[in-house]
This record gives sequence, structure tokens and C-alpha cells, in this order.
Amino acid sequence: MTKNMGSLDKTVRLIAAVVLIALAATGTISGAFAIAAYVVAAIFVVTSFVSVCPAYLPFGINTRK
Repeated sequence: MTKNMGSLDKTVRLIAAVVLIALAATGTISGAFAIAAYVVAAIFVVTSFVSVCPAYLPFGINTRK
């Protein structure tokens, strides 16, 4: 797969993942919302490290310079 995420995009996703994990871990959100927050955070972390967002591919979006 061709990398399609720039550094700003990756940074924003990692910050969002940390916030979601913190909200779930502290009990600010709970139940199904906490599980969903963990799942979304995991997706954000993985896509940030591999620099590929599968949702960008069908639309031809590329934030990488």
C-alpha cells in the first residue's frame, strides 16, 4: 500500500488516541462508549504507525507531502 498520511495527520490521530484512552481509563466514559473509544484509539494508533488510512484510499486523499 502507498503511504497516504502526512505528519500532521499522524500527530492529530495519536493525540486523539491518547485522549480517548484517557477518557475511557478514568471512567469519564464507560460501557459501550468506552469499548468504542478503545477500538477507535487502536485504529488511530495503527494507522498512524503504518502511515496508511484505508478510508482515504477510495477517495484518493493524500495528506503526505
